[in-house]
Amino acid sequence: MGSTTSTPRARAGASTAAQNQDLTDQWWKSAVVYQIYPRSFADSNSDGVGDLGGITARLDHLVALGVDVLWLSPVYPSPQADHGYDITDHQGIDPLFGSLEELDRLLRSVHERGIRLIMDVVVNHTSDEHPWFVESRSSTTGPRRDWYWWRPPRYGMEPGAPGAEPTNWASIFSGSAWEFDDASNEYYLHLFSRKQPDLNWENPDVRQAVYAMMRWWLDRGVDGFRMDVINLISKDPSLPDGHHLPHQPYADGSEHYVCGPHIHDFLREMRSAVFADRTEKYLMVGEMPGVTVDEARLFTDPVRAEVDMVFQFEHVQLDQGESKWDYIGLDLRDLKASLGRWQAGLADVGWNSLYWSNHDQPRVVSRYGNDREYRVASAKMLATVLHLHRGTPYIFQGEELGMTNAPFEEVDEFRDVESLNHYTATIEYGAATPAETLAAQRLMSRDNARTPMHWDAGPWAGFSTSPPWIQVNPNYMEINAAAALADPDSVFHHYRKLIELRHTEPVVVHGSFHMLLPQDERMYAFLRRLDDVELLVLGNFSSADAVVDLPDAVEWAGAELLIGTPPKPDSSAPLVLRPWEGRVYRRTGQRRSGGVPSDAG
Repeated sequence: MGSTTSTPRARAGASTAAQNQDLTDQWWKSAVVYQIYPRSFADSNSDGVGDLGGITARLDHLVALGVDVLWLSPVYPSPQADHGYDITDHQGIDPLFGSLEELDRLLRSVHERGIRLIMDVVVNHTSDEHPWFVESRSSTTGPRRDWYWWRPPRYGMEPGAPGAEPTNWASIFSGSAWEFDDASNEYYLHLFSRKQPDLNWENPDVRQAVYAMMRWWLDRGVDGFRMDVINLISKDPSLPDGHHLPHQPYADGSEHYVCGPHIHDFLREMRSAVFADRTEKYLMVGEMPGVTVDEARLFTDPVRAEVDMVFQFEHVQLDQGESKWDYIGLDLRDLKASLGRWQAGLADVGWNSLYWSNHDQPRVVSRYGNDREYRVASAKMLATVLHLHRGTPYIFQGEELGMTNAPFEEVDEFRDVESLNHYTATIEYGAATPAETLAAQRLMSRDNARTPMHWDAGPWAGFSTSPPWIQVNPNYMEINAAAALADPDSVFHHYRKLIELRHTEPVVVHGSFHMLLPQDERMYAFLRRLDDVELLVLGNFSSADAVVDLPDAVEWAGAELLIGTPPKPDSSAPLVLRPWEGRVYRRTGQRRSGGVPSDAG
């Protein structure tokens, strides 16, 4: 059966027939997506791990927020080496999270509430315990041997010896991207954990198996897919060596597997094989590390029929040096240049995904905001700036509460394979001291996003009645959903207002975009315009007052204030924003003299 949900609620005042058509054929343009990381959302059976039953019981939280789509991170059977992104059966549910019947119940429950559900699908790799890989590993001549990337050691090298790997590629999770298999005397490729061997998409049988699995989920009623690292599925079949990384024993091979030679062919084939002849309107999101604006234009061009939008990583790597663990801080001018380039690049074709946070990123209020004296203000401002860009906003669980990074003290408090591998490798190679390594991980570890959701001020933050799989952030007594819903001035209610604005103001979805004040080190400012309606969006990214230095600032100060943080600005200095303050002004009619260009690109 296909999706039974209606299109998102009607938006007021859509100005053209084409825009009205967007709301049907491209309904996701006016939607807001909420990501749930199941093991950390809500525990219904008191085993300390979140599950499907917990999600179903908490769906009214999503309804109160007003979101349109639930993105469900992996719940498939898995050894949990990478917390579910290492899959052993793409058509089942891990008992840790529940059963297929509970997934069906969740689907019915979200559809009854007018919310769609997209599954997180991982098809660049599987678990090494997946039946496909078990069979592939069992024989060098078996029918599934070339479902994965197997290679002999380098010519003349002792199998298994250092340097004998088929290429010098580094794994994204530290160490070599190749694992030696004693039984067959060959290596298999794993761009991530050694427990996650890469599928060989050059084999058409692999592709057809993946497409069949995706059709099975659509038939079950899901509304689309978020495709994990989907632009890595096409590798250069010759597997050349990569460029050496400084101070590292292995090399960067990404030029040979990021957006590889057949990536567009594979995605077009997938779109045709999975979605052809279906009348429902589905969402296809591609997570694409390393993708450029020009490549994203190709991937998201509706005429090409590949994906509807991409997750790009450029803006969440601006505060990093040689690696994600090398924190150098954010220069706001770089952020504006990056997001502005993506806004302009996809203005006439394609579509942007808008996000600060997800299961792979630290908490944004700790990263780009001020999570101490200005936690609430900076959380609201960051949300305002993001949601008013052109594209589809994504909210990661707890972001709407202003949840912060966790105060990890010791390495044994981390659970993420990437963080644990990084710690081991860094100490082994002498790249940093244990204290330096822990300091970097406190800032950037993925575990910051994975601490349990704060539901109330009770034991374990209302997440479970048992000790959870990872520690609860101790600030849950102050930061939790119960307190947020009870406070009309909370971060939660600010997110709700932003979502409502998207649902009722067409310029937010369809309006053009023009970046303002690109060299201002504290003020983020841009203009949205549709027909005779203009929105001015402002955000002060600092802990001091900031002047909005625009030619028509006085005229804007007299415009309608749609969104304010706080809601009433200082009347004595109308366009001076207080620390971490955000605002959205609206005006109609002809552009005032001396104003900024109103035809954005």
